[in-house]
Amino acid sequence: MAASETIQTISRLTPLVEVLALIDLRVKPVASRTLDISAAAGRTLATDASATLRPAAALALTDGWAVAAELTLGASDYAPVVLPQAPRRIEAGAPLPSGADSIAPIDAIRTGDGLAEALTPINPGDGVLPPGGDSDPGIPLRRAGERLRLTDLAAFAAAGRARVTVREPRIRVLPVRDDAIIVAAARLVAGDIDRRGGVAMLEAAGRDMADVLAADHSDAVVVIGGTGSGRNDDSIQIVARDGDLALHGIAVTPGETAAFGFIGAQPVLLLAGRVDSALAIWLTVGRHVQDRLAGAQRDDGDTLETMPLARKVTSTVGLVEVVPVRCHNNQAEPLASKYLSLSSLTRSDGWILVPAESEGYSVGAPVWVRPWP
Repeated sequence: MAASETIQTISRLTPLVEVLALIDLRVKPVASRTLDISAAAGRTLATDASATLRPAAALALTDGWAVAAELTLGASDYAPVVLPQAPRRIEAGAPLPSGADSIAPIDAIRTGDGLAEALTPINPGDGVLPPGGDSDPGIPLRRAGERLRLTDLAAFAAAGRARVTVREPRIRVLPVRDDAIIVAAARLVAGDIDRRGGVAMLEAAGRDMADVLAADHSDAVVVIGGTGSGRNDDSIQIVARDGDLALHGIAVTPGETAAFGFIGAQPVLLLAGRVDSALAIWLTVGRHVQDRLAGAQRDDGDTLETMPLARKVTSTVGLVEVVPVRCHNNQAEPLASKYLSLSSLTRSDGWILVPAESEGYSVGAPVWVRPWP
C-alpha cells in the first residue's frame, strides 16, 4: 500500500453539537446492577430510591417539654400562662405523648409550687419531627438518573436502605504507546471515569489496539494517541477497519484530531496523545458518552461559579474552545488558548467554554468557571 494511502487525514471538523447528537442517538444506557451503598458513591441511580415511612409517629427533635402549643398562646415573662397540668419532660428521639404537638425549650416552662407556667408562646410543630418527616415512600430520596453523593448514601443508611440499583459503565482506557505524556493523559481520563461513577480499566501502554477493541467485559473504549498524521499514527485506520468510524475531526480546540466510532454497539472515543487535547475532548465529549452509558441526567454540578473575565478572550468562530482560567480578585483570568501548556493547566483553577458561534468574550463578560478533574 502506498504511503499516501495510509496517512490519516481529516476532511471535516464535525461540530460539537453534531457529535453530541450522534452520541444521544446511538449510545444507550448499560444494564443496571444492585450495589451495597458502601460501594455506590458517584454511581448513577437506575431507578428511584425511596425508603419506608420514617418516623412512623411524631418524635421530639430536641430535649424539652412536650406541650400543646395552643395552651401557650400569649405567654411572656411578664404574663406567664398557667398550664392546666404539668407538661412531660421529653428527650430528643422520644415519641410525643398524646395531646402534645410541640416541644418547648427547657427554659420556656417554669415549674414550682405545683404549677407549670409557659413563659413564651410555642408554635405548633416546634421541635417535632412529624410522621414521614425523614422519608416518605411516596417521595423518592433521589431519582433515577441522579449521581449519588456521599451525603445521599449517609441519608440512605440512616433511613434503613442498604442497597441501590445503579448503572456503572465499564470503560477501557488504552494508551497506544508507552510514552510519558500519553500515559499521563490516560491516567487522567481513567481517574475522572472512576470519580464520576464509572469503572475505568486502564490497559497496559502499547497493548495491541485490535485486541482491546475485540475484548469483552467493557461498555466503551477510550484510546489515547495515534489520531494524527504521523508515521506511527494508525488508531483511526484500525477503528475504520474493524468497526464503524463515525467521524474523524471534532471542532473543539485543543483536540481537533479526535475521532469517534463504534465496534458493534460499543462506542470508541479516540483522543490525541497530548494532555491538553485529551482533556479538552474528554470534558466536552467523553463525559457525555459516560453519562449516556450511565443514564445520567445532565450534570451541572461541575460548575464552580460565574465570574467576570479579567482579560479578553478571542476565539475562532466554528470552534468550541476550552480555556484555562485562574480565579483571582473575584475575576477569571484566561491563561492560554489553542495549545494549553502544562504550566497553564497547573496554574489554573478551572476552565471556561467558548461556544462555536462566539468570537470570544470581552473584558468583564460573565463566564461559567468549571473545575478541572
